[in-house]
Order: sequence, then C-alpha cells, then structure tokens
Amino acid sequence: MPDLSIIIVNYKTPQLILDCLESVYTYTQNIHFEVLIVDNQSDDNSQAIIQASFPEVRWFQMGYNSGFARANNLGIREAKGRTILLLNSDTLLVDNVLANCVQVLDTQPDVAAVSAIQLQANRQVRPNLYTTFGQMRRAFYILPGGEASERFLNRLMPDPHYSDPNQVEWLSGAFLMTRPSVVAKAGLLDESFFMYGEDVEWGYRLGKQGRLLLLRDQKFVHLEYGSSEDNQQHVVTHINRFKSQVQVSQLLWVRKQYGIGAYLVLMLHYLLMIPVVFIWKIAVNLRDRRRPWADLDNQWAYTKQVEIFFRFFQKTLFNRPGFYKV
Repeated sequence: MPDLSIIIVNYKTPQLILDCLESVYTYTQNIHFEVLIVDNQSDDNSQAIIQASFPEVRWFQMGYNSGFARANNLGIREAKGRTILLLNSDTLLVDNVLANCVQVLDTQPDVAAVSAIQLQANRQVRPNLYTTFGQMRRAFYILPGGEASERFLNRLMPDPHYSDPNQVEWLSGAFLMTRPSVVAKAGLLDESFFMYGEDVEWGYRLGKQGRLLLLRDQKFVHLEYGSSEDNQQHVVTHINRFKSQVQVSQLLWVRKQYGIGAYLVLMLHYLLMIPVVFIWKIAVNLRDRRRPWADLDNQWAYTKQVEIFFRFFQKTLFNRPGFYKV
C-alpha cells in the first residue's frame, strides 16, 4: 500500500502538471506514493504528454467537464494510499513537504487533515488567505471601507481562537492531505459544487472529525488560475470583487452550512445594493459636474453579477442537489 495517493485534476494543463510532477519526484523522499490524474474532458493530448514523462501515473477520464469536486471524488475512490492528497495542477513543491505532512498525520491521530503555507511564484508568502469561515463570510458583504464596517462584521461573524497557532477552520483544496478513514466518516466532496467553495464546505465536515492544521513551517508554491480562462479579463473593484462562478458556489456553501436565513440576508443585501451603487455614482458625477449617467459600466456589471446569482436562487434556497455551474 502506498503511503500517499496524490490526486490531481486536469483540465487542459499538461505543462503545469509536468512541472508539478517534476517537483514532486524531485523533492519527495522517504515515502512511497502514487499519482492519480483525473481528466475533465480536456479534449487534447494531455494524457500522452504526461504519461510519456511519467508512465506510472494512473489516468482516469471523467468523460465531461465535471469540475473540482466530482473529479477529486473519483480520485479518492480509486486511491490506494493510506493517506490522500488533493493537489492542484498549478502547484510546485520546494522541499520534502509531502513526507512531512504524512508524518504529522501518522503521529497525531487527532488531526483530521493538514495543509501548508502557500507561496507565490516569486516565493513570497501569499497574502490574505482565509483560514476561518468568518473571514470568508465577511468578505461577501459590500460595505463602505473603514474600521466601523470592519468592527460591525467582526462582531456579527467572529473568528474562533485556538491554542495551537497551526489550527484553522478550513484548508484550501489546492493542497489538502487527509486519511481515507476520515473521508469515510466526513463524506466525499459535495458534488453539487462545480468549482470553488467545495473545499470550504468539506472543511466544515472534516473539522468535525478532528483538528485541521495549516502547518506554518511547511510551504508550497501555488501559481493560481492554471486553467482559468477569464483570470486576466476580470477587473476587480470594490463592488465587483466576485467572479460569478466563485460566488454562486460560495452562496451555496453559506446556504448549506448556515441555513436559509444567512443565505437570504446575503441575497437581499446584494439586491438592495443595486440602487445604492447607482445613486452613489450619480451623486459623484453631479459633484464632479459630469453627466449623471457617465461611467456606469461598473454599476451595470454589478447588476449583471446579481442577476447571475438569482438564476440559482430557487435551487440554492431549497438546497437542491444539482450541478451549480455558471
């Protein structure tokens, strides 16, 4: 039995996976591991390219673009290792982090899952990564910047405090190691999620099985957005901080974990913000002696985002199983 099964989801990223696996084989020592790649109908020569360099890789075809949760669940079902790792294709190892993480799970049975600190491509620690549910939920509200808003949201959605500085509420699915025995109790990833949010919801269930540790002395590089086609096209502003698919998934998570009330409050907030953002911009235009309707692209983009959220309203409200893909 392998010590570790590494599960990587592929969607048209053969070069990223080649680089990722090169780093895995270069730095991983003292453990026996297998690599499983689950392909989301890339419709290219990814398999031939990757297995030409790494023939021992076990390859699985989903047959359609199933997203993150369903593809990883197939990998988990097929894994033979006594520990399993969900690893993004756009990651690189920089040391023997895998063996170190396996050792933590082997020596601390009360730990349900572990991850490592994310580095950017320049090897600097990636800033502003969420580790609590409260941090995630507070970011969903579009309020004026400043300490007053921050204090209000912190009181409304406080963060937990742990004696262990490594303990967190959830771990990123870009690098998440656990045991099959934990998954058997917590359940697989929720397959209603297409992409994003599924690791947050899973973290809630994994956390019921034991502590979740973000190991501060372990690191890996996360390039991010390896297969995202719209990363460079999305202009982030204060009111348009969300990508549609990301937020549809996050709203589904809020509904599943916190119930109908929390979900309805968020949706009402987004709806009521539509006239607010228009009135605010018109007032700014009048103050600056410009035409009232000038430069409203940002406001119309926000309105379009909210319209997309409401396409999934009925399904999300009643928590219906499905495929929440934008």
